[in-house]
Amino acid sequence: MPGAQTHAVSSTAAQRPTGRSFLIDTFKAVGCLLIVLHHMAFYGPMSDVVARAWPALVSWLYDHGRLAVQLFLVCAGFLTAGSLSRLESLALPEALKLVLQRYLRLAIPLLAAFSFTVCVTEWVRPEFQHASLSAPPAWGQALAHLALLQHVLDMEALSAGIWYVAIDFQLYAMTLLSVVALKFWPLTWGTPSVHALRRAVWLGLTCASWWWWNLHTDLDDHGIYFFGSYGLGLLAWEARQSLHRPWPETDSQPPAHTQRRVIWVIFLAMGVVAWVMGPRLRMGLAFAVSAVLMAVPAAILSGQALQELSARRPGLAWLGRAVVWLSTVSYSVFLIHFGVSLAVSAGVTALWPGVLWANALGMLASLTLSLLMGAGLYYGVERHAPTWGRWWVWTGLFIASVALAKP
Repeated sequence: MPGAQTHAVSSTAAQRPTGRSFLIDTFKAVGCLLIVLHHMAFYGPMSDVVARAWPALVSWLYDHGRLAVQLFLVCAGFLTAGSLSRLESLALPEALKLVLQRYLRLAIPLLAAFSFTVCVTEWVRPEFQHASLSAPPAWGQALAHLALLQHVLDMEALSAGIWYVAIDFQLYAMTLLSVVALKFWPLTWGTPSVHALRRAVWLGLTCASWWWWNLHTDLDDHGIYFFGSYGLGLLAWEARQSLHRPWPETDSQPPAHTQRRVIWVIFLAMGVVAWVMGPRLRMGLAFAVSAVLMAVPAAILSGQALQELSARRPGLAWLGRAVVWLSTVSYSVFLIHFGVSLAVSAGVTALWPGVLWANALGMLASLTLSLLMGAGLYYGVERHAPTWGRWWVWTGLFIASVALAKP
């Protein structure tokens, strides 16, 4: 069912802190492809036919493609920390404004994709009886989707992986709330700086998530369950600023190499304790991604190294452009791909049920069309300034699609 909570993708809502990061673009592009393929393997029915010829590949996508969520969570936290790094403190009205801006950035293209998916679902329903189709939406269900509360209220989602959008929103709000709370911390002589306190709070929340909340799967509709990965991204940004800047060595501070060693010891200790409490493959990947973001040279993070290599080998230039393009449209591709896959699956199943070559080409066509229609959604909807006026327009179209789908 589309409500199955095993999928995710990164939103473009977070603003890059210092220009474009090619490494993060690469993580997002790879993750986007994995998520689309994972959903095709998870829901079928084309993958059920393809699995007869390539069972290992389809099984891997089914079981492990969802690990791409860790790429997105860590990168989202990294970007959020960068965007907040310029703020010494944050008042509650400013935080609420940022939260509403985030909601609009997430919700407007989401509503457009919902309208498309609801219409496609009802279009194929008469001839395509399959478990991947959600039931016709109820009005309460539609309102829950508008508020990003469908899973918290235990309602079926109208599209695959939409739970992640709600989790992204919750995590962003949690992070802003933690910064707002520090505004009321009594700062006296000898107390840590606001930035030091911020790092301590994020470290505490990250440990709490990995050591307790993430061990309880009944919490997976809530941001606290995923704050471990998101928090690693927040901490990776903070750690990177310390690991890659020249440290003034004074009598009041330990040597630079000692301070850097302390950062890595804390990072490794946090991971070791979490692993002992409950080994999780997704956790290992999250720690690996955050370690790369912490340690990788600036030339690789920014993409300068690839630019220099492309200058010597011009044939590689297309790779960089493709990665940046796919990263840019990845959120829209994620939102639209389930509806596209439903339409292609219905057509292939009706015309060539059980035919290997047709279903294999159908999966390839579904991926290609998802990329193209995702680009259309990005250029037509997502990249435009998010305003409440645009939100009302797409809300109206979503409600209209729900009304048309009512029996």
